[in-house]
Amino acid sequence: MLPIDPTNKLSLNRRIMEGDLVVVYERYDSMKPVKVTENGVLQNRFGVFKHSDWIGKAFGSKVFSSKGGFVYLLAPTPELWTLVLSHRTQILYIADISFVVMYLEIVPGCVVLESGTGSGSLTTSLARAVAPNGHVYTFDFHEERAASAREDFERTGLSSLVTVGVRDIQGEGFPDEFLGRADSVFLDLPQPWLAIPSASKVLQQDGVLCSFSPCIEQVQRSCETLKSHFTDIRTFEVLLHAYEVREGNLGSWQDSDGGLHKSNKKRQRSTNGLESSKPKTVMARRNGETRGHTGESMVLFQQLSLLDHTVIFSCSNSSFCRRLVGKFFEILKHMYSNGGFKAPRRENWKICHPAT
Repeated sequence: MLPIDPTNKLSLNRRIMEGDLVVVYERYDSMKPVKVTENGVLQNRFGVFKHSDWIGKAFGSKVFSSKGGFVYLLAPTPELWTLVLSHRTQILYIADISFVVMYLEIVPGCVVLESGTGSGSLTTSLARAVAPNGHVYTFDFHEERAASAREDFERTGLSSLVTVGVRDIQGEGFPDEFLGRADSVFLDLPQPWLAIPSASKVLQQDGVLCSFSPCIEQVQRSCETLKSHFTDIRTFEVLLHAYEVREGNLGSWQDSDGGLHKSNKKRQRSTNGLESSKPKTVMARRNGETRGHTGESMVLFQQLSLLDHTVIFSCSNSSFCRRLVGKFFEILKHMYSNGGFKAPRRENWKICHPAT
């Protein structure tokens, strides 16, 4: 069901058939994979949906229940599959996956070895990258986990591109049959430095190895081992933040007791037309949830490094901006002092005015 050939993407012209896997989109934080069957029924908060009504619809269609509720039927791309798959382990998300695929230089026809199949999130994207004539060989030491991954790849139509093996790569290394054959190797292991010597043997000349670790101590030890086998060693941390962007009036924010809060009063229609004439401002707010596989120590390391950076606030209302900066600074100072960290310096918080 997933597009296994990058030149033949699933489009709105592709019709849903019985046996297809679709991602049912209820809302931005609620999606689920569903296999379409003739007599199947999906029941959720929006009503009852018959699978028979889906057959023949295009991917991306909006379908309604008898109650008037609706959902969207989406194609199970690797990006969406990462969001709806069963979590047997911690997984990699889109930011890390896209970075890994790019730096491993994976293109159609490549042979990729992966150790640490887990839930198969990265494996799915690797399979799409090597399609249609490449192959991904992925290994996990846990037999039941490997079996579940095989079932998932069957469901998503990737079994011809992915071979799942049961093997302790840390202790045994990669099988000898892959010596000098791999274009890329990916490691997601508790002790990746144990597998690095084997990885160097299975890689072709100029092959690329990527080791993914949530803790800085793992990174340091892996780098020491890499120096004996590899050149051009680089370390990255990838963070992704999603923002909600809206247009609104700054006047909807009220100043109370020295602090700022959003008014709970319902906005009433202005009788003199002044409300509608107020200039609107585009405001951005970071979404609360940031999905990732970064360990606490790495997050802490990143947070501490931000203390010496300059933060710039920009808005059209200067008095509002000054009050906002002051309140924000007090909140940060309280947070850091309670955590035992050095408080941020006030001079690093700047105000600028956007060009008109």
